Amino acid sequence: MDRERMIKEFCRLVSIDSPSFSEREMADYLIGVFAENQIMLEEDKAGSFFGGNCGNLYGYWKGTLEGDPILFSMHMDTVEPAKGKKAVVHEDGKITSDGTTVLGADDLAAIAEVIEAVRSITEQKSAHRDVEFLISIAEEQHLRGSQVFDFSRLKAKESYVLDKTGQIGSAAVAAPSLATFEAAVRGKAAHAGFAPEEGVNAVLIASKAVTRIPLGHVGTEMTVNIGSIQSDFATNIVPSACTVKGEVRSFSHEAVLRQLKDIHNIFEEEAAILGGFVKYQEEILFQAYVTPADAEVVRRYEDVCKSLGIEPVLERTFGGSDQNHLSANGVRGMVLASAMQQAHSGSEYTTVSDMEKVTKIVMGLMESEI
Repeated sequence: MDRERMIKEFCRLVSIDSPSFSEREMADYLIGVFAENQIMLEEDKAGSFFGGNCGNLYGYWKGTLEGDPILFSMHMDTVEPAKGKKAVVHEDGKITSDGTTVLGADDLAAIAEVIEAVRSITEQKSAHRDVEFLISIAEEQHLRGSQVFDFSRLKAKESYVLDKTGQIGSAAVAAPSLATFEAAVRGKAAHAGFAPEEGVNAVLIASKAVTRIPLGHVGTEMTVNIGSIQSDFATNIVPSACTVKGEVRSFSHEAVLRQLKDIHNIFEEEAAILGGFVKYQEEILFQAYVTPADAEVVRRYEDVCKSLGIEPVLERTFGGSDQNHLSANGVRGMVLASAMQQAHSGSEYTTVSDMEKVTKIVMGLMESEI
């Protein structure tokens, strides 16, 4: 691999603004880069579902080794503040932003690593297996891009998603279901000074409900959170409306469904007691998956890591990734540490040595005959 070329490519990617739903420039650039390596990326219509300006990118790289194709997945969007990013390469090999934006190593380090792997294999004329690529939009918005991808296009049944923080060699083989809920509580307005008894206080209903909902860790497999309680009335008005928003995560999808039902019932019960009512809605954003430790996709990864002197570490994560949607559509896989640290902050960074390690892992997976 060409270390300096990899760094230059990463810095170029960082300089392209690509916030969620505004990835057009990034997509156009990637289409050109992959075409230079005889890989044609096709764009779908994912952006049109959400008012974005481009879609997911999909490509197929024909190999010479026997065996089923494997998929590599990354995402092209970055969290805010994402405009005007600049990569600063320090003498010790650490790469940061200038502090005014995120760096975007989440997930641009992964894209740079995959590009370098493709270039190096092509230059060396190394034998490699058939490889598919999925580069999604709006991953940072609860996986919206891959949510609407046509998975019937994929030939691969095994995937490696490069989108994880942590030490190189660590990989997630399990992730939770995530659901959001919104309870719009409705009461009756009244003057808070002259006739408060004539009102039905929606904030009171909501507060009573919230105190009954278990928050934080619920056992070892679930978390529940209330992120927003909103009611905007003058202090002299008994509020007739209050909206509560929250989420539920669990490694058990069935447990998420049960918890959502319990939360709904709690709001209905408290509203009925005080004479109000509730408009309740929920959304399953993605479903839990578990990839067995003895699966071929895992064993291949472990073998490649060990051949490079990297210790493979299998983990569970409480965050989602495009692997959630891949698993739900029959593609078994794992999420690999991709050389990003302190993601989603102005302190985000990567290192040249970590990016080199990940590139070599990717090359090893592409060249694997297992």
